[in-house]
Order: sequence, then structure tokens, then C-alpha cells
Amino acid sequence: MSSYVLLGFVVFLTHFLEGITGFGCTVLALPFAIMLVGTKQAVPVLLFLALLLAIYIVSLDHKRIVWKEFFKIVVFVGIGLPFGIFTFGYFNENVLRWILGVFMVAVAARGLLSYIIRLNESRLPKWVLNLLLVAGGFIHGVFSSGGPLVVIYAKTALADKTNFRATISMLWLTLNTVMLIQGVASGRMTPEIWRIVGICLPFLAAGALAGNWAHRHIKDRYFSQIVYTVLLVSGAFMFR
Repeated sequence: MSSYVLLGFVVFLTHFLEGITGFGCTVLALPFAIMLVGTKQAVPVLLFLALLLAIYIVSLDHKRIVWKEFFKIVVFVGIGLPFGIFTFGYFNENVLRWILGVFMVAVAARGLLSYIIRLNESRLPKWVLNLLLVAGGFIHGVFSSGGPLVVIYAKTALADKTNFRATISMLWLTLNTVMLIQGVASGRMTPEIWRIVGICLPFLAAGALAGNWAHRHIKDRYFSQIVYTVLLVSGAFMFR
């Protein structure tokens, strides 16, 4: 089976999950995409696909965006984002894989542990929560997948699942637009990248539609557990 078809199935599954929760498609897909097409191709392809999914979700639920929280998140994430974009061009692929693997495993383990031991992020000092947003911006600049750190903050501020999904998706739309512009200007969005994007579009559309249906009809708590489990497995693949 073609590596591009395999990538399409990865795109379908991970964008289905983000259609439910509002986060996770890039960080879940990235280790598999790297194995199939390489880091330099995987990151910009998944960046653009995540942008399209964010546009879809925001178009559906724009009235549920909590703008006060959105602008706060943008300010702090925006501080870390340019440092991450700069770093992307100077790390070699092995270093990127190991850093991302440690990051993914740590976030996944914490997420799964939260279902066994009650972890209340609201008890964290305000400056720690703000620092998480800055770190999330940095990670997003490097891997286009800073969502898990931002989610730790957003869960304390956005209790309703649709408000959470809409606000977070508006954030991804904003950040990924900035990164896409930067990628085009730097020549990173090559014809090969656009060809892979075109192959993945039908899989993205199917995943987005199915994920939105599930978001409306299925309790998201169970799917959050699935997301963290898959995240943990994906992180382990990064160390191969």
C-alpha cells in the first residue's frame, strides 16, 4: 500500500479525534507521518490540514468562541511562537523526534493519570498557567502541535465542550495561518508538499465530518481518554 494512502488513513483517524475534542490531530499524526514521508514534509502538510479543519469547526461554532479567553491565549502563545519557528530550522531530525517524544509521553501520562487521581490545574499559580501558554506557543512553532500544553490551561477556563472546541479551533486557525504565511515566504511549502496535501484532502473531509457528528452525539470524556492513550503510543514511536 502506498505510503501516501497510509498517511491518508492516519489523517482520517486523527482529524476525526480532533473533530470531537478540538485538539490533537497534528501531535497524534506527526510520528506516523514522519515515518511515512519524513519530518520536513510531515510538519507543513499536517499544518495545512489542521488549518483546514480549524476553519471548518470555527465556521460551524463561531458563536461559541469565548473571545476573552481566546485573546488571552493568543497573547501568551504568541510570545513563544516565533522562538519555536526559529528553532525548527536549526534542530536536526533526530533531536526533533526525541524532544517531541518526551513531550508527548509526558502529556499523555498526565492526561491518563487525571482519570485516576484528581488533578486540579486551577490550583496552579497564575504565572505557571501563563507559562504553559508560552511553552505551548514554542512547541507549536517547532512541531505545529503545541495543543496539549494550551489544553491544560483551556480546561480550567472553558468548561463547556463546544465552547472549548470552538475557542481552541480559533486559536489553531490563527496560529497556523501565521505559520503557513511564514512557510510560504521561506519556501517550505514546495510543490511536493501541496501534492501530498491534495492526496490527503478526501481523508481530512471524511474525518472532519465524522468527528463533528461524534462531538454532537457522544460523551467526549471517553474520547479524551482515547486521545491520551493514542498520544502515549504515538510518543513511544518517536524513540525508534
